[in-house]
Amino acid sequence: MAGNVIELNDAAFDELVHGSEVPVLVDFWAPWCGPCKMMRPIIEEVAEEYADKAKICKLNTDDARDSAMEFGITSIPTIILFKGGQVQKKWVGLTSKKELSGAIKELL
Repeated sequence: MAGNVIELNDAAFDELVHGSEVPVLVDFWAPWCGPCKMMRPIIEEVAEEYADKAKICKLNTDDARDSAMEFGITSIPTIILFKGGQVQKKWVGLTSKKELSGAIKELL
């Protein structure tokens, strides 16, 4: 995992996402998912770009089923942007860096 990307699990989700002062982008993924692998470099680039302004996280849905169920994740990759613990935006499938960066920028 790239240095700026936080690996989430069910236990850390609440504290890191709901307790965050800054926007949090969560990439719901799984190791067997082809499109998820294609999203990885995009997520890493966004994490680098917003290193001090937002939290960029990945959550393996195979390991963190509770969080995946809580947010109704039925297709992956699904990316959710949170601010103040609330869902601000949600993308399903491959998403461009421009779209993710733009949405984060709006919340800063």
